[in-house]
Amino acid sequence: MKAKGNVYVGCSGWAYASWKPEFYPAKLPAKKMLEYYATRLNTVEVNYTFRSLPTEKITASWLAATGEDFRFSFKAPQRITHFARLKNCAALLHSFGESIRPVVESGRMGLVLFQLPPNFKADVPRLDAFLTDAAALGLQLAFEFRDDSWFTEDVYGLLRGHGAALCAAESDDLATPEVATADFHCYRLRKSSYSEKDLAAVAAKLRKNAGMGDVYAYFKHEEEPTGALRAAAVRQSISST
Repeated sequence: MKAKGNVYVGCSGWAYASWKPEFYPAKLPAKKMLEYYATRLNTVEVNYTFRSLPTEKITASWLAATGEDFRFSFKAPQRITHFARLKNCAALLHSFGESIRPVVESGRMGLVLFQLPPNFKADVPRLDAFLTDAAALGLQLAFEFRDDSWFTEDVYGLLRGHGAALCAAESDDLATPEVATADFHCYRLRKSSYSEKDLAAVAAKLRKNAGMGDVYAYFKHEEEPTGALRAAAVRQSISST
């Protein structure tokens, strides 16, 4: 495993005029939002790719708005996770990989998140076959399981064997066990409420886990700027220590 990693903190989106003026300046134009976002946060989980594949023009605009230390993570297409449900996805994975190739080649790639639907119960053989196909991407892969049947040693061992991460996702309804299965970590922080003490604990945990590899943490994107402000507070806490 890596000896030391970086901590990347952000949200699952950035294009929200309703984040003004608390997060974005009141008069900031929409086309400047990502550029400003990248001055306060150092990663974003792109949800755009859940429904559509980006064109080269779109990825070029994202790269132009951010610096070399910024990282883009991508939510895997719903055609893979929700429609095909990980079955026979080699062609879909290839198309997805080609669409984000400019980001990969720029050196600003974070991870790919495969968020499975809540009604998708554990299927270890299918996950094994999918991970074999997904290895062709050559990327950091993280899996968010939303049914308790996935939280078993068989699944953890399979993820370890393929170098894929179990995403530690928390919401008001479900919390994923924090089990390290890769040399990087993925957190999705979706609770409706986080106190200052909670955010301090999150920052401390992210710093600690960076000792084992890169850490990616994403707060919920909402119409209100709450998630972005929480992410900025955690990043500031980490940067100041």
